[in-house]
Amino acid sequence: MEVAIAGGHGQIALHLARTLSKRGDGVRSLIRNPDHADDIREAGAEPVLCDLEASDEAEIANAIGGADAVVFAAGAGPGSGPERKWTVDYEGAVKLAAATKRAGIERYMIVSSMGADPGHDGDDDFDVYLRAKGKADAEIAQSGLQYTIVRPGMLTDDPPTGRVAVGESVGRSEISREDVAAVLAAALRSSETIDRAFEVVKGEVPVEAALGAA
Repeated sequence: MEVAIAGGHGQIALHLARTLSKRGDGVRSLIRNPDHADDIREAGAEPVLCDLEASDEAEIANAIGGADAVVFAAGAGPGSGPERKWTVDYEGAVKLAAATKRAGIERYMIVSSMGADPGHDGDDDFDVYLRAKGKADAEIAQSGLQYTIVRPGMLTDDPPTGRVAVGESVGRSEISREDVAAVLAAALRSSETIDRAFEVVKGEVPVEAALGAA
């Protein structure tokens, strides 16, 4: 499988690139900062310069062309204001989906957030983030792509356990970024995760079994 990852220098994306490359998949990681290219190569992926905010749909389609699946793992990140929640977390995800269709790719996976909801109330940055993520999720689900929306709980840098809880609603908890990457990698190979949205937190069930049972 050839996988293109947007937001390629993020922590989850780097874990995912390592996991995919170790199992023999090709990985193309989209980055906007050329200084991050060596980190991408170290993770076993090919760095591709492509800024989702600045690039148009055709440019993004060219960057991901030939991939079998696309993963949106980008994010405005902590400390960014409300405007970038919309330009990255919403518009970036939707633009990437349009580019995915333009490139003739069917499979699209998005790293969302527990609590993402287009109708979420509030004006704090995190409220805007949940609203932007929710709006992106809703549009991806109506895009016609073979989508998977993954909504992890509170992210940690703890060592991975390889065991998770997966479901439409699993309750508030945390999960390591590396375990999220393991879920993404397994979901890419599972037809059972197509056209599905689910939450994931740390749990007691091995990743592949959890995805199959959810």
